[in-house]
Order: sequence, then C-alpha cells, then structure tokens
Amino acid sequence: MLSRVAERVYWTARYLERVASTARLVSIYQSLLFDLPTTIKQSWYNLIVINDLEEAFGERYSQRNERNVVKFLLADPENPSSLLSSLKAVRENVRTTRDAVPEEAWEMICEMCLFVQEHIDQGIDRRTRHEFLEEVIKGCLQINGLLYSTMPHDESWDFFTIGSHLERGDMTSRYLEAGLTAVLELPDDDFNPSGQQIIWGSVLRSLNATQYYLHTTRTPVKGGEVMPYLLRDPVFPKSVAYCLQVIMNSCAQLPNGKAAIKKLKDIEAKLNDELDFYEPSEELLQFLNHLQISLTSIHFIINEAWFPED
Repeated sequence: MLSRVAERVYWTARYLERVASTARLVSIYQSLLFDLPTTIKQSWYNLIVINDLEEAFGERYSQRNERNVVKFLLADPENPSSLLSSLKAVRENVRTTRDAVPEEAWEMICEMCLFVQEHIDQGIDRRTRHEFLEEVIKGCLQINGLLYSTMPHDESWDFFTIGSHLERGDMTSRYLEAGLTAVLELPDDDFNPSGQQIIWGSVLRSLNATQYYLHTTRTPVKGGEVMPYLLRDPVFPKSVAYCLQVIMNSCAQLPNGKAAIKKLKDIEAKLNDELDFYEPSEELLQFLNHLQISLTSIHFIINEAWFPED
C-alpha cells in the first residue's frame, strides 16, 4: 500500500473522530453548566485549555467568553482543529483516496459538509446548538458504521483503525482532564460529592459510558471510580486501555510496527501505576498531561514507520 494513501486514510479516521469528539465536548459542557448550581462558576475557556489551544485562541480573540470559545472550536477556519476545519480535512483526504473508501461514504461526507457549512451558525447560537451538534454526532456515527460494514478489513482498515483509536484515546484523556479541572475549580464550600457527581456524570455521558460504567463498577458515579474505568477498562470501546490494545493489534498486522507496539506497551504499563484516583489533585492532572504527550509520541512513531517524507 502506498504510504501517501495510508497516511490519508489514517488522517481521515483521526479527523472524523475529532469532529464527533468536538461536537460531544461542546454539547456536554453546555449541559454541565446548565446542571450545576448557579453558585458554581465554570469557564468556557476550560475547553481551550484542555485542547492545548491557548496560544491559537489568544491570537484570534481578546475575550474568553462562551461565544468566542464555541466559535473557535466549531467554526473558525483559522483553527485547524475546529469542527468545520476537521470535517473539510475528512472530505479532502477521502477525495484523494477514493479507491480506498466506499463511494457511499464519500457521498455521506459531502452531504455532512454541506449541512455543517449551511447551519454552522446554529452551533454558535446557544438556543439551537444542541440540535445542531446532535445531527453532527449522528452523521459521524452513520459514516463510521458504513465504513465498518463495507470497507475491506485489509491494510487500509488497519490504518483507519489506528487513526480513529489514537484520536479516541487522546480525547478520552481530555474529557477526563475537563472533568478533573472542573472539580478542582469548585469553591471550597461546594467541594462535595454532589457537585463532583454532576461533573463526573457529564464526563460519562460525553463518552456514552454511563450505562456500562454502572453495570461494570456497581458503584455510584464518583471520580475515584470514573477515572480508572475510563483509563483502564479492557472492554469499553472508549477507554484508553481498550484504544491502546486495538492500535497494538492493528500495528501487529503491518510491517515496521515493533517500535509503535513497544511504546504502546510502555503507556499501557503506566496506566496501571498506583495512583490515588479518589482525591482530585494536581498530580492527577499532570498524569493526564503526560498521557497526552505519550499518545502524541505514538503519532510521530507511526509517521516515521509508515509515512516517511519523500
């Protein structure tokens, strides 16, 4: 398989996952702010911080308000990670790899691009935001379902799987960072189980994990159980551990995968470090930041192994 085709398939998967994750993040954060008591103040700028976009945002906007943050994350053409930019990147990568992707998927991607471009203002407007984002999430699920059921599970699929699960694992860590940051920002008199339960419940909903969390852990929603579940659970599709295992399995099917597998195993081992998940702390934030850096290093190893520059 040509390296440039493999790279475009890989990035198609990453950007498609990023579109859905960004839509979920904004939608769930809005719900969280609505659910929290009015005495608890949370900033929309937290979403910029957890995505490591402070510098890029600061170059574009002087005020850290809801509208600017949402516009930057959803619609800003100067933000390559915005929902609109990511969706356009999906379309461009698929356009240049038409032989590797089913025709029906190309048509669905074009339709979704058209919908988002025509209705992006609904995503910025708080009154219509939820419905718009739900349509985007549903569209991504339909495209992923079509690809899974019709795309040959060959080398192209391995690269698609690597890209989607690397992006997914990274975003799960960022959802956890968002929840932990919100908990740490609770006022001293609100630093209690009920306030934390609302926040961690939102994290679970953002990953469609509530039902399976309750079934697996048999415990109420609390950070000391939510964090290890979303980091370590071996069978939940959006846990970091599950994503790492899927990437390892796909790398094992490809030549030159040993370096990536070794690094993935190192990250997997660190997930099982003895950490106190029951007490929100800066140490846990540092752990999540280091995890994100490690996942980024996987991308560079993948790039070197399979997408060398001409």
